[in-house]
Order: sequence, then C-alpha cells, then structure tokens
Amino acid sequence: MRVLMTSIAHNTHYYHLVPLAWALKAAGHEVRVAGQPRVTDIITGSGLTAVPVGDDEDMMELFAEIGGDITPYQEGLDFAEERPEARSWEHLLGQQTVLTSLCFAPLNGDSTMDDIVALARSWQPDLVIWEPFTFAGAVAAHAVGAAHARVLWGPDVIGRARERFVEAKAQQAPEHREDPMAEWLGWTLERLGLPAAGDGMEELLNGQWVIDPGPESVRLDLREPILPMRFVPYNGPAVVPGWLSEKPKRPRVCLTQGVSGRETHGKDAVRFQDLLAALGDLDIEIVATLDSTQRENLTEVPDNVRIVDFVSMDVLLPSCAMIIYHGGAGTSATALLHGVPQVVIGAHWDVPVRARQLDDLGAGIFIRPEDLDAATLRAAVQRVLTEPSLQRAADRLRAEMRSNPTPAETVTVLERLSRSHRQPR
Repeated sequence: MRVLMTSIAHNTHYYHLVPLAWALKAAGHEVRVAGQPRVTDIITGSGLTAVPVGDDEDMMELFAEIGGDITPYQEGLDFAEERPEARSWEHLLGQQTVLTSLCFAPLNGDSTMDDIVALARSWQPDLVIWEPFTFAGAVAAHAVGAAHARVLWGPDVIGRARERFVEAKAQQAPEHREDPMAEWLGWTLERLGLPAAGDGMEELLNGQWVIDPGPESVRLDLREPILPMRFVPYNGPAVVPGWLSEKPKRPRVCLTQGVSGRETHGKDAVRFQDLLAALGDLDIEIVATLDSTQRENLTEVPDNVRIVDFVSMDVLLPSCAMIIYHGGAGTSATALLHGVPQVVIGAHWDVPVRARQLDDLGAGIFIRPEDLDAATLRAAVQRVLTEPSLQRAADRLRAEMRSNPTPAETVTVLERLSRSHRQPR
C-alpha cells in the first residue's frame, strides 16, 4: 500500500505523524510525506521520505502581514466559548470565514494544491493521511480516488466548529446559506479540473474517518467516525542529559512554553521572570526550558531552578511531579501519557478546551493568562503537590490513553479501511 502523509510547514504539526508513518513503513508499506520546503529537513531528519510541494510564500506572507504574532487573529476563535451567542448563525459564519481566509487558504495555497495533486496523480497513493490544517491532502485524495483520514493532535475543535456551522446553515433560507470553506474548496477543485465534491463536501472537509490519539474522556462528542490510536511522543532528536539519571531529591516541576510558543508567537504570554519569582522559595526543583532570548530577559534565577535550552518532554516528564506550560498539544499529550498533573496557562485555539477538560476531570488546573499572578500560581502548584486526587485523576487518564491501540496495531485497521474507501481510478 502506498501512503501519502501531509502536514503544514510547522514541525509540531508534523511530529504527530511520525510514529504512525514509521509503523506503516515497518509493516512494509511505502510512505512519503508532502510538505512545503521549509519542513523538508524536519521530515528527512525523522528518517522519512520528503516530497516538497508548493512554496513557503503564502505562509510567509501571512506571518509578515500579522507581524509574526497570530494572537490577535486567534482571539476571535475561542473554540471553548459556550455562550448562546456563540451558537448563532452570525458567529458561526464569521468563524468559518476567518478560518478559511486567514488560516486554511493561506496554508494550502495554490502552488501547494497544484503540486500535491500532481504528486498524487503520478504516484497514485492508496491512502492519504493529513493533519487537520492540511486540506491539500484531502484534495489530493479526491483527485485520485484514494482513501483519506485526518490525524488529530488535540480535541477536534475544527471538526466541532464545522459540525455546528452545518447544523446552523441548514436552518437558514437557501439564499443565505453562505459557506466560505465549501466555496474555497469548490473553487479549488474547479481550478484543478477535478470533479465537484457535491454531497461529499463534508467528507472532503473532515476526512473519511478521524484518527484520534487522545484518551476517550477528552474526546469531543462528534458524529465523525473515530479510529482510536495511542499517542507516541516524537520531538525530533533527543539526548538524555546526565542530570536526569539521578533521582530528584525534591518534587520536580517542568516549566515550559514549548516549541510553538517560541517559534510561532515569538514572545511569552507571561514573563518567565514572574513565574520563577513566584515559585523560587518553594521546596521544589524547577526545570525551565528557555531559549537564549528568554534567558537574556531574566534578571534573577532562583536557586531551585535549573535552566535548559531543550530537553525532550518524553525524557523529562516521567521524573516530574507536575508541569506548568502553555497548553500545547504535543506537551499535553506527553504529560497525559506519563500521568503528570498539569497547570495550563493559555488562551488560544484549542488550549481552553483542553485545559477546561483537564480541570473538569481533576487532572489539572486551568489558569487564563489574564488571571495569572504570583499568588494564583503558587496556590496551583501547592494544590497539585498536596492533593492526591490530581495525581489519581492523571493516572486514570494515563491508563485510558495507554489502552488505545498502538500505531503498529492500527496499521491493519488502516489497511482494511483503505480497501473499503478507495474509489476506482
């Protein structure tokens, strides 16, 4: 079986594909990964075969337009919003408009669409697996009749937003049923000379099925067919530092903002100096992952803080009593896998959904950045360290996550689903 995987040019999105890609290769299948040129070295660095598609221009133009800071655009996309007005047609239509014009269309530009369809036509994959931002993968599958599936990296907030929009659209008069996502993909199919999606548009937007690596307790209740799969961490090259070989003498606390926070936002939502000062006199060992720019902004480092530029979360977290972080998908999933209680400080995209779920399940504490101060953070840390219920809840989610089939066990299901969903060429 030939399997084409696709990712936008962001390493954290791509990392979630690597374990499944290697499981497919180990089972004897051919695997190629399509992505824009700026992710080529990351793909080959993971030992997989890269196929550069499109160019980086659309993505770079987007970041140039917004000055490298996506925060203002994400503020209008609060997927955790549950007030009645968030279910209104106007709100849902606006959400789909913003997602299409400022996110999905630029990240799947014309050159990317052209190249990935040409690749599919020449290589003829049997299955296309795409992460939730890479609709070019779905278009490529549509072009050649391949089966296709989305791989999630967190709660499926995009799928839920789409499902709610479709429900609201059905209640509108026919002349008012605008659909920015369907229009964009419809124009794209027409430009490429491909058959119209027709009644299959929602399948094109959502995938024929969804591969979900999260524990069932944090899975959103949607109608889409789900294939559970155990999350396996991949962070790129990893080295175990010598100090990790020694058992910590005090509770170890990981403090990190993650790769997405460093490289995409380009700034800290909350100053690390303030965080360190709030925790500096507690009887804990803090491991803070800070790059050179973040270290330069520190005026004082408490004695209980160890600063490292990078250490793989999969290596570090098994030794930690808790983690304080920005809410990123990879970090969250790795903490869940190792049963580590979480203090989440974040406010954008799917972070509030994920953080609220953890808080409701008793496995973490959610702090919005605007609510953060020294007293709030200290109280959260002390609560995690002194209330056994948080560790018990984290252990339950760990067991739930590890009960999902491994990527290797998932391969045989993918083979069967691919055979049943492939269209005659």
